[in-house]
Amino acid sequence: MQTISFTKQVKEEIVLGRYKDEYLRSLLSSFIKINGSISFQNKNTRLILKTENASIAKFIYQVVNHLYGITARFSYSKMMNFKKKTIYSIIFEDEVDYLLSDLEISFLDGKIAKSMVINDEMISGYFCGGFLASGSVNSPTSSNYHLEISLNDDNYAKWFLKLFAKYKATSFDAKITYRREMPVIYIKKADKIVEFLVMIGAVDCALEFENIRLERDNASNLNRLQNLDEANYSKTTNASKGQIDDIKLITSVCNIDLIKNDKMRELMKLRLENEDASLNELSILLSNKLNMPISRSNISHLFRKIHQTADGYRKRIKEINS
Repeated sequence: MQTISFTKQVKEEIVLGRYKDEYLRSLLSSFIKINGSISFQNKNTRLILKTENASIAKFIYQVVNHLYGITARFSYSKMMNFKKKTIYSIIFEDEVDYLLSDLEISFLDGKIAKSMVINDEMISGYFCGGFLASGSVNSPTSSNYHLEISLNDDNYAKWFLKLFAKYKATSFDAKITYRREMPVIYIKKADKIVEFLVMIGAVDCALEFENIRLERDNASNLNRLQNLDEANYSKTTNASKGQIDDIKLITSVCNIDLIKNDKMRELMKLRLENEDASLNELSILLSNKLNMPISRSNISHLFRKIHQTADGYRKRIKEINS
């Protein structure tokens, strides 16, 4: 059974979201600029968009039809290489000039139209369209955290990179490199990748990325984290209150039942139901609930993960409000 890549998982989540029209216009402007090409037939302009993802092809068509009432035809072809990928084409033949004009797209000019990126909402849409067009992100199980968007024009890549600085809610520390002489925008820091995924609408994938990353990093640095944890909790007079505060912050952002880690989810519920229970008592309660042995040290480890997740949200909320 073939496992879906994390990149495809992110894109599949994005296309299922609901977005405002101004967000969708910016998304379209970016997607078409990166993935589009034009041809001329009987003095009429044709716009051709290509993608390897059938869900993205359907989504882009639906967005164009929703915003402009323009229909399209579809075709597909198989690349005769090792992976034999299927390429889906969306072909627009009506009102193409109007569509490109309204989205302020020029295939000759590398600039990004200011009207497409007026505020953070529209900038988010523009980044989202770019990621759907040519983005990829490594699985969080990899030791190499990496998110990138491949572009085909050096001037446009420089404008795209400047757009990160224009986004007010947070900073992403994005950089540019070149692969086979073509520009690639990339982000390497794990916490910034998580923030980028949240920004473009892949919240579930962002949570999965963060949870897997924390599990992986905690496992590789267990002794160091235990020492830090003991030093931290020795200064805390009311550990239970701190844990409850962490849990309430997380549940204010994410429905507790959507947390995929069974141990973490059920421990959060147990702590809210048993505010005065010790770690030993919680280990017994959680062991009984999940019908498996769970030690006191495992409970402490889970609370560390909860605390780190909550701290991440605190940081992002602080950056948004600053």
